[in-house]
Amino acid sequence: MTKVTRDWDAETYERVSIPHEEWANATLDRLGLEGGETVLDAGCGSGRVTGLVIDRLPRGQVVAVDGSPSMVEAVKAVLRPQDRALLSDLTALELEDEVDAVFSSAVFHWIQDHDLLFARLLAALRPGGRIAAQCGGAGNIDSFRRTGEEVAGQEPFAPYFQDFDQPWNYADAESTASRLEAAGFEQVRCWLEPWSVIPREPRDFVASVCLGAHLERLPEELREPFFEAIIAAEGEPLKLDYVRLNIDAVAPA
Repeated sequence: MTKVTRDWDAETYERVSIPHEEWANATLDRLGLEGGETVLDAGCGSGRVTGLVIDRLPRGQVVAVDGSPSMVEAVKAVLRPQDRALLSDLTALELEDEVDAVFSSAVFHWIQDHDLLFARLLAALRPGGRIAAQCGGAGNIDSFRRTGEEVAGQEPFAPYFQDFDQPWNYADAESTASRLEAAGFEQVRCWLEPWSVIPREPRDFVASVCLGAHLERLPEELREPFFEAIIAAEGEPLKLDYVRLNIDAVAPA
């Protein structure tokens, strides 16, 4: 069954998501691809990072999956004839054929049910297949999130956030390792890594990457004032104190 998450502005995301390339390359280095594997890009986004995966698979194949229709449409522009793009929530993922490796960059923190996520990713892997991933972890953009909560609690924004649940799931390394092992993964290694970012286009970056779920709740006339209030409180240049949760694991042989 295909389950779709909230849609994204793929064009803006493609332009501003430069920090994601640094995170992705570091993760791909850990995966140690030889060039002929079939790799699941779990949460492929607009294709900026998928292109990095393709560069490392001259004889291989990428299966690019995302829950956003706009992202899946955008990623097709970078795929080769042997690659595939699928629209699916990762917690409902079903592949016809197993893959050699799972790669994911800046995605898992958007998923609330990590137990189900890891079970579906293990099912996608061949025996002995590997997963290398990174996402937001415990402590990620704490200052920015506190500012967002404070502004959302003020008038005239507060009525629109009365039942708002934070869209992020910033897990710690220990509980993530336990979930991976419970799902059946072996050789599990998880750790947190501070990684501060000063976006080149802070306003578009924050609106697209950090505040999309917030802005969707507001009427058009309040979106810019809400955004401006957060930027004013944070100060410029905007510095986001990211914390990456790194994940390495192997499917049982």
